[in-house]
Amino acid sequence: MRTWQVGDVMTRDVVTVGEETPYRQIVDTLIRRGISAVPVVDGFRRVLGVVSEADLLHKVERAGSPDERRIFEGRRRRTAREKADALVAKELMTAPAVTTFPGSTLPAAARLMDREAVKRLPVLDDLGRLVGIVTRSDLLRVHLRTDAEIREDVVQEVLRRVLAVRDGLVTVQVRAGEVTLDGRLDRRSAADLAVRLAGQVSGVVRVVDRIGYDVDDTILVELPPGQVTPVA
Repeated sequence: MRTWQVGDVMTRDVVTVGEETPYRQIVDTLIRRGISAVPVVDGFRRVLGVVSEADLLHKVERAGSPDERRIFEGRRRRTAREKADALVAKELMTAPAVTTFPGSTLPAAARLMDREAVKRLPVLDDLGRLVGIVTRSDLLRVHLRTDAEIREDVVQEVLRRVLAVRDGLVTVQVRAGEVTLDGRLDRRSAADLAVRLAGQVSGVVRVVDRIGYDVDDTILVELPPGQVTPVA
């Protein structure tokens, strides 16, 4: 069953800057292009770091403030002061950049963003070169799939290809991304698997399980001591 990957939703035409790109040019680039961050790359398009609006704002925050250097200055305060004094991309950027790959799944990319508290991920090829960028809004695009597209995947990929369920045994209805499975199968394990796989289809927000079953094959039968089950 095919799952949407980062390569399906990422932006391929990525705006970048070099290590020596001046502060004002970076600000101009972000404003003109309507973006909130830009990767810093070398001559081989390897990502050295990312400059975001947050990195640039340190200069605004400290404008007109005295240059106070404390003996026991914390790392966060020191970083803010250094970025406020920075003039070019290599001094402004957050490095190393948190990156991903085109073949990463959307859930994996979302978990990475959440864990690292970032809003976008540069996407690298097998040689470590920049090939795209994926943002939070890109990951959300999967939920813009139509109900018809989602239903087609559930029927064709889950029921027919993976589970080999005969037509008519399970009906599939999709409304606003919510999938309802209704019908009856011979085994509970097959019914449970149908629900689980349907929930993994890109764009599904919820699965309503109305599948009945004839035999609960998930229950382990405990035999009396000494009793051996014959093998056919």
